[in-house]
Formats: sequence, C-alpha cells, structure tokens
Amino acid sequence: MTIPQQDDEERPFSARLLRSERITPADSPEEVRNLVFRTEDLGFDGRGGQCIRVLAPGQFGNAAHARLYSLAEVDDAGNDATAFTLCVRRCHYVDDFSGQEYPGVASNFLCDLRPGGEIRFAGPIGYPFSVPANPQADILMIGMGTGIAPFRGLVRDIYRGHRGWQGRVRLFHGARSGLEMLYMNEENKDLALYYDQATFRAFQAVSPRPHFAEPVAMAQALERNAAEVWDMLQGADTRVFLAGPQAMQAMVDQAVTAMAGGPQAWTATKRKIMGAGRWQEVLY
Repeated sequence: MTIPQQDDEERPFSARLLRSERITPADSPEEVRNLVFRTEDLGFDGRGGQCIRVLAPGQFGNAAHARLYSLAEVDDAGNDATAFTLCVRRCHYVDDFSGQEYPGVASNFLCDLRPGGEIRFAGPIGYPFSVPANPQADILMIGMGTGIAPFRGLVRDIYRGHRGWQGRVRLFHGARSGLEMLYMNEENKDLALYYDQATFRAFQAVSPRPHFAEPVAMAQALERNAAEVWDMLQGADTRVFLAGPQAMQAMVDQAVTAMAGGPQAWTATKRKIMGAGRWQEVLY
C-alpha cells in the first residue's frame, strides 16, 4: 500500500483523549500505549485498519509535524461522536550529524498526552485489510511491533461480525521480547479472547534470548509452521495481510522462499496472490 502525501486541502479534525493505557509492562524498555480518542466531528468516517495523519505541534518554525498511525479500533460513541483507538510506541531517533538521541516528535506528544488533551488529525487514509465475503477463506496476518494494531480490529470483525467463520485465521506477530508483545502479555491479554475460536491461532516471534536487540525472529516463527503456511498460500481465496516496518518484508520473503524450495517458486506464487488482489500490506 502506498501512503499518499499530505494534501494541503485536507480538512483537519479534532479529537479529545479519553484514556491512555500502557500495554507493555512497566519494567519493559519499550513503552507502547493504547490511546482512546473521541471526536464529535460528524465528517470523520474512519474504519479499523485505515490510517489517520496526526498533526503534532511542529518544530523549527513548522506549524505541525505529521505522522501516520493505524486505527486499531473505531466505535460509534453515540449519534454525535466517534471513538477510535491508536496504538503508539514512544520512539527516539539519533541525529546523523551530532550522534545525539532525541525524542520522536509525534510519538512523544501522543504518549505524554493526558485525558482531556486534544489532537488535530486528517484522514482517514486507505483501507488495506478487510474481511473477505467467503467465510471459508483462509487469512494469514503477519505484523511486527505496532503493526499488529489493525489486526486486533480485523480479528474482532471476523468473529463478531461473521458467525461461524470456517477458514483458518493465523496471526504471526513479533517483538523484541515476550514482555513487549502488545496484546499477549500479562498486562494485556486482548488476543486471548479469541482462543476459544476453533479456526484461530496466534504465534509469537521474539528475538533470541538473551540478545533482545537482535532482529525479531519472524522468519523462524514462520518456518516452524511452514507446512500450514505454505498450504494456506496455495488456497484459491487466501488473504495475506502484512503490517509493520519495511524490514519485515525481507524476513517474510526469506522464510517463504525456503518453504517454496527456491526464489522462483515463491516469486510465482506471490505474483499470483498479488495479481488476484489477495495480498495487502502497510509497511513503514
């Protein structure tokens, strides 16, 4: 999915923060927060999986600092308002010239926001992930870090909106340690709500202990389930959804190339899936 550039004519909306909850444990070096907002602007019509462009206070003379975030959930808050949830990781970056570390503008603005505080935003933008009409279709979801956010709402839509889903629903999600699993740790067991669904399974991919700074072992997690993953990829109506950092794409290609027996076989299969419009991704 290609994220469009900001349109100067986009009309910004406003929203007020209702709740800010840390969903990684207090002793984890990664801080990720679930932020629930409410907007009373009836012109906003977002759905889970779409993105909004948050307009944080600007720096260096700029009026605003724009950053895209996925809508993890969207709920009607009555006839006159809409509530939506963002999953935000507190980020930092290293200045290429000075070598010093600085707080990310938008993520720190959002993580520091307190209930009652307001944001400006534009959108929604795109809708890459949707539930297929066929309840027998298999769905393979692969997410890393906050890329898992749109899948939470998607899984909910599958099982709450489509009773008796028969297709296999598989979610592979990664983090640098088990503590940082956004929706599967002792602090927050959101995805566990769906474990009683016969067709749903979730798999964790973490960095090899004790080196938490090493890349997430997404390729290894896929390889451990190679037979089922490859079988799903052969399905005539299987959907493949990817969300997370750009580096994740190489991990997925590495794992599936091994399943396919070589790059040519995987390239041909991937082209077939993409050509049929059954492969969607949001990479950043």
